[in-house]
Amino acid sequence: MKYRITHTTTYNYSQSVGLCQNEARLQPRDFWRQRCESSIFDITPTPVDFREFIDFFGNRVAYFAIQQPHRQLVVTVISEVTLFPRPDITGLLKQLSWEQVRGMLQEMPNHGSKPYQNQSQTQSEGQSQNQDSGQETLEARYYILDSPMIAAQCELADYARPSFQPDRPLLDVVRDLMQRIYTDFTYDPAFTTIATPLSEVLAHRRGVCQDFAHLAIGCLRSFGLAARYVSGYMETLPAQGQQRLVGADASHAWFAVYLPGTGWVEFDPTNNKLPFDQHITLAWGRDFADVTPLKGIAFGGGQHTLSVSVDVLRLEQ
Repeated sequence: MKYRITHTTTYNYSQSVGLCQNEARLQPRDFWRQRCESSIFDITPTPVDFREFIDFFGNRVAYFAIQQPHRQLVVTVISEVTLFPRPDITGLLKQLSWEQVRGMLQEMPNHGSKPYQNQSQTQSEGQSQNQDSGQETLEARYYILDSPMIAAQCELADYARPSFQPDRPLLDVVRDLMQRIYTDFTYDPAFTTIATPLSEVLAHRRGVCQDFAHLAIGCLRSFGLAARYVSGYMETLPAQGQQRLVGADASHAWFAVYLPGTGWVEFDPTNNKLPFDQHITLAWGRDFADVTPLKGIAFGGGQHTLSVSVDVLRLEQ
């Protein structure tokens, strides 16, 4: 399956901005489930400095700086991505129990383990053929720890506990947790902001995809399991008989859990499904703070307004 994604972010300022510096994580990753065929930036005003690098988690990052006065900043990224078929994970559902996985994550590494590798060097995650030497499990431990926006807490553990039955296979636990979040919580884009704490999301049972991904990750980490945040896009299809609206798609978020010997397995609690051929991955990290699509600093500008347009177009094969 092949897609073209057009993501446009527009900032309008009430006063002139003299200088801005930005980081964009808007280029899809290459990994076993997808390949980014091309990714092109169109930035207005034209940056005086533009360079790309790979961050700690292996995400593609573009840094750019604008030094001319401006009242509007427009950043458009057009990418073409090919998605590959996901292997059938039905057989994985009866593998390791969540207690076994937690125990493996808590074990001390062998003295012969290799030094930590950048996440971009690990391209086989998620493949059932992957032979886990212990290095990948060691790296997954990083996703057990508290992160800027997610902290393990008793309230999250209490909510998740019904899913964590003794000796239950890990992926069965996670699928049940995903289904419960989908059933118990209401999608409400007016209720939360980026800064809304998980405690409020849990108390009011409302939020958006970012909140539901954070919630699931917090629940899993509260039981000593490794879970990470995934940002990207999901193709949305118009209702029957209606035309497709260009630019009406949106960024999306889901999560992945680590299963030793297999790799990272993804779950989408907002839609109660396993990401397949409609989910395009941009970046992953501990939480949203690690994968913010566009962030930076601006000198001047006064008040500003922000608008985002996303279009996910399925291309003919």
